[in-house]
Amino acid sequence: MTDRFPAGMAEAARLTRAGKLAEATALIQRLLNGQPQGEGARPEQAGSPGVIDAEFVTVDTADAPARRRGASASGARPSGRFHPGVRTGLGDTLRRLSRGMPTGLAPGAGGMARPAADPMPDGASFVEASYSNAAGTRSYKLYSPAHRPEGRLLPLVVMLHGCTQSPDDFAAGTRMNVLAEEHGFLVVYPEQPSAANPNRCWNWFRPEDQRRDSGEPSLIAGITRRVMQDHPVDPDRVYIAGLSAGGAAAAVMGTVYPDLYAAVGVHSGLPHGAARDIPSAFAIMRQGGSPPDRPSTAPVPTIVLHGDRDATVHPRNGDDIVARSVARSAGARVAVERGQAPGGHGYSRAIHTESSGRVLCEHWTIHGAGHAWAGGSPAGTYTDPRGPDAAREMLRFFLENPRRIASQ
Repeated sequence: MTDRFPAGMAEAARLTRAGKLAEATALIQRLLNGQPQGEGARPEQAGSPGVIDAEFVTVDTADAPARRRGASASGARPSGRFHPGVRTGLGDTLRRLSRGMPTGLAPGAGGMARPAADPMPDGASFVEASYSNAAGTRSYKLYSPAHRPEGRLLPLVVMLHGCTQSPDDFAAGTRMNVLAEEHGFLVVYPEQPSAANPNRCWNWFRPEDQRRDSGEPSLIAGITRRVMQDHPVDPDRVYIAGLSAGGAAAAVMGTVYPDLYAAVGVHSGLPHGAARDIPSAFAIMRQGGSPPDRPSTAPVPTIVLHGDRDATVHPRNGDDIVARSVARSAGARVAVERGQAPGGHGYSRAIHTESSGRVLCEHWTIHGAGHAWAGGSPAGTYTDPRGPDAAREMLRFFLENPRRIASQ
């Protein structure tokens, strides 16, 4: 953060209290882009696509208690205080900002009707259920394909949606259910409610939501285990993936539950532990650069996809996830391939392997792409149909990396 950031947020709060929401929104956008208060877009341009997402918008700072720096109780929400003077109305300003921002990549904005999602074939099901533990309750939707191999255990893919999304929206946009029909696997979509986060973001930056058997990780793991208990799931082929805030949460799950998930997919996300509170979430989303730690256990195989024009979550965050994935392997090698999605984006695919040939990480840099699920369907939000097909590449990576290979 620059020295002018706290003063700028105080000014944004003052503008909000004065009822000047457009000016406050524009100021926050300029601060996040590193521009001085007097520079940048006009208020009517403040909602330009991809400038800010809502991963960090979780609080009403007007009534949040001040807490000691670094202190956090399980289930408590961070105060989000940037400066003693930044209180009344700032949380509401940020929520208004997030809700009002056009994605630029989400058909349906501006009154346009989205195309219908893929029809569900006869014999398939997409049912809602819920799971509860000491950390709370989360609903989820489970897709069971109509076509599945008889008498065989099935892979399971856990999909974590991004901010403002829902399981149905995320399923429509990623088309993961369509792939489930092609390949015969189960897909579960945990749902983050607005009661847990006003913009339905997974709280990837809170310390209590970055630990095993605590907060949201315990709920997501509990949903995973419930599906494994109730359905014929192959425990060696359980995977987790997510977009944006969901991608950051997937990175958390792969780090703290390496015994549960065989591989992880992170699209436009952030590494585990990159932020500890709201100010650090602002900073890391804007500029990346979280130093890689040396994991205490071997990381699970990870596939990372990130657009190099992503102005919401800096592409450097994808680099940081890769750095952590290879940190324990002194002899890691990398091979880089380049390609072009038909009629769409070019990309670079870096494959990191150990000397034994075991895959550590795949890193897809999508050239010219912003903050959206690559190759997704316009039936869902935050998708970029210009490819490459992120869902298909994640699934391919997952099925190539079952636990019996990852654990060798």
